[in-house]
Amino acid sequence: MGTPTAQTPAPRPPVADAVAPSPFREDQRFANADSFAQAFDEAWVAHQRQHPDHGLTATDKLERMLEDVADHPFVVEDPAMARQVAEFRVRLLGL
Repeated sequence: MGTPTAQTPAPRPPVADAVAPSPFREDQRFANADSFAQAFDEAWVAHQRQHPDHGLTATDKLERMLEDVADHPFVVEDPAMARQVAEFRVRLLGL
């Protein structure tokens, strides 16, 4: 496989390797998009590791992950924006 070009994007890392574990404790969650994105990514990867053959569609898994992080301060403060951030993370990371 050659060097990636404009026509050949670099391969994405496996989902389990795409997100590093958070160095933050549970009590260090903040009502902002960055904190939420980290929590969402961690929930997504944890679910993938625990249930690799879950059989959920991407849409169903997105809903499941939003339920899993429903108590995050950013979701509580602005659920519509949290959904947009989650959808963006799925597209960005190819989750």
